[in-house]
This record gives sequence, C-alpha cells and structure tokens, in this order.
Amino acid sequence: MGEAQNALFPNYARYPLAFVKGEGSRLWDENGKEYLDLMCGLAVTNLGHAPKQVTERLKAQVDTLWHTSNLFHIPDQEKLAQLLVDNSCADAVFFCNSGAEANEAAIKLARRYYQKVLGQPERYEIITFHMSFHGRTLATLTATGQDKVKEGFAPLPEGFVYAPYNDAAALEQTIGPKTCAIMLEMVQGEGGVNPADKAFVQKAAELCKQHGLLLIVDEIQTGVGRTGKLFAYEHYGIEPDIFTLAKALGSGIPIGAMLGKEKLREAFSAGSHGSTFGGNFLSAAAGLATLETILGEKLSDRAAELGDYAVSELKTKLAGNSLVKDVRGLGLLIGIQLTGPSAELIATLQQQGVLVVSAGPNVIRLAPSLVIDKADLDRGLAAVVQVLEQKAAAAV
Repeated sequence: MGEAQNALFPNYARYPLAFVKGEGSRLWDENGKEYLDLMCGLAVTNLGHAPKQVTERLKAQVDTLWHTSNLFHIPDQEKLAQLLVDNSCADAVFFCNSGAEANEAAIKLARRYYQKVLGQPERYEIITFHMSFHGRTLATLTATGQDKVKEGFAPLPEGFVYAPYNDAAALEQTIGPKTCAIMLEMVQGEGGVNPADKAFVQKAAELCKQHGLLLIVDEIQTGVGRTGKLFAYEHYGIEPDIFTLAKALGSGIPIGAMLGKEKLREAFSAGSHGSTFGGNFLSAAAGLATLETILGEKLSDRAAELGDYAVSELKTKLAGNSLVKDVRGLGLLIGIQLTGPSAELIATLQQQGVLVVSAGPNVIRLAPSLVIDKADLDRGLAAVVQVLEQKAAAAV
C-alpha cells in the first residue's frame, strides 16, 4: 500500500518492501522472499534480528512489569548505567528514547553546565561540522551541518556554528567567546561514511582543554561495538566530556543514552531534565542484554576483523571500477563512494535479495550485524561487486 492510500504522513521515501520476519542477518518479506541484511535498520541490529539473549530477557520482563516512572528506581536501568560507566570514560548516564533525544540532552547539559555551574551564561554556542547529522528535533537538526534537513523549519534556534570536518585550523578559527562545546561524530554516517582523522580529533580535544570547552562525541551510529571498539572515540586516544548512544543499544527496542563526566553531574540537578519512557523496564532490559552480549562475546573485536576484511576485499575487487571513487570506513561501518547516484544500484541489490542503504546521494553504506557469518558477508560483498561491475560495463 502506498503512502497516499494509508493514514501515514508521507515523510519517508519508503522502498516497496514490507518485512514480516527476521532472524540473524536475514529478513523475509510478506511474500516469503529472503533477504540478506547488510544495513541492520541503519546500524541498529548489531546482534542481528531477534537475538536470543535479548528476546529471552524481554519475554521475562514483559511478563513481570512494563512501566512505572523515573520517579522510582528501575533496577535494570541502574545496572545498565553502571555497565556503561564501567566500560567507558563516563561517570554518569541519562536515559531517553532515541539518538535525537540523547543529543538534545547533551546540548542542554553543555549549556546548563556553563550557566548554572560555571556562571558563564554568555557561553552557549556549540561548534558542529559540515555534513554532520545529529537528529530531527529543532535543536539537533540545527546542530546538523546539512541544509536539506532544515528546509521549511525556520526560525531555527540560535547557538550553533559550523566548521569544515577534518580541518583543525578552521576549527580553531571558529572558536569564539560564546563557544561552550565542540560536537562531532567519529564517523559521519549520514554525511557519507567519513571517518575523522586522528590528528584532527586530537587537536579538537586539545582545543577544548585550551579554551575550557566541552567535547561532545555523537556515537549514535558508531557506538556499541560497530567500529571495532565498544565506542568509536577509543580509536582516537581521547576522552570526551559527553558522548551519546542510541540505535544499537537496545537491539531495536527504543533507547538512547547521554553519558558524561563527573564534573557535569550537578548541572542535571533534580527536575532539570527528564523523560517519561527513558530507560523504562523494557528498554533497560533490552539494553542490558545487548551490552552484556557485545562485551561477553567480544563482538567489537569481531567487527574490527570483519570490517578490515570487507574493506580490503572491496578495494581489491573494485579497483579500476569507473563508478567507484573510494572505499572507506571503520569496523563494520563501510561506505562505497560512487561517481554518481547510488539509488539505482541499491534498488538492483534489493531485487537480488541484498539490503544496503545510502549515505547521502552518492555513497552505498554497508552496516552488517556484528554476528554475520563470514560466508554471508562474502555473499553480500560479491553481490555488491557484481552489480557495480555490471553497471560500469553498461556505461562504457
């Protein structure tokens, strides 16, 4: 059924597919056709579809208790927060429902820290980067360095300025007397799968210390093992003051998290921020089961190994392909930059039973699960290579 024929707003450019079952790295549509999933709901199902560990924990919780309120203690929420703190540079966690909400919380925390803790209300601007993506709320779409997501939503809130990505000199020039924080992704996912240069990230961290700024890292797409570390900032030898998670944290059950250093704790005093559903019994159970599995099975290491393999295979087999400008990525977040639009190629792969997704108009994004069988990964890579070879040959 098309969007014009149902009760939904037409704000998604949906593919003509409807899935009814998922298991591991496979999905089945309503006609019974099987698909190999190399997009994982936009880097969400890191453990594959319906992972047993999460399913069992959710079933037990559904039969026990779904919701009270964050006015009461929620044991699994506290356990999940402690597990995140024990395995990161953070000291405190706030739970919400999505990546946009997590980034919204990070923005609010940064501003409130300067206003209420440091007594510097004039410092409220956050530097973000061209081609970044931070969410769809008014604040987070304003933080996003892409004009297309802002169209039609003016007036936008003030307090954001933008700098070129991977340009340390330009970043330094952007810092001003109103700046309170720098916010960046370690890999720009929606912006084209662009990994940050290590020297650039380290300079950003240095500038934060030099100017008394907070460093905020958006790990919505890169967190929870996807890049070959539990959190992508670990690749860069820095510790953010704040970082954000969502997507893969609940294996598809909605949950977001904003994590921060101890010095920020008092800025979020009682009543300063909140969420009705954030970290409730179901989402906390899913998050706890997911993170325990990622850690227990060392799936970050597996993502690093498979990611290196996949990039190497693609670079070798696509070398000389006239349609391919670059293959890049970090762990199992991989981009194939093309000379032209990717939409037709993605549609062709769907017809062949392989699901990939774009990252901007000219990049094919691969984000397979961290538990994908190597044989399935090889099959998916071979399909991508074949489609690109056929398209390049037809263009001659």
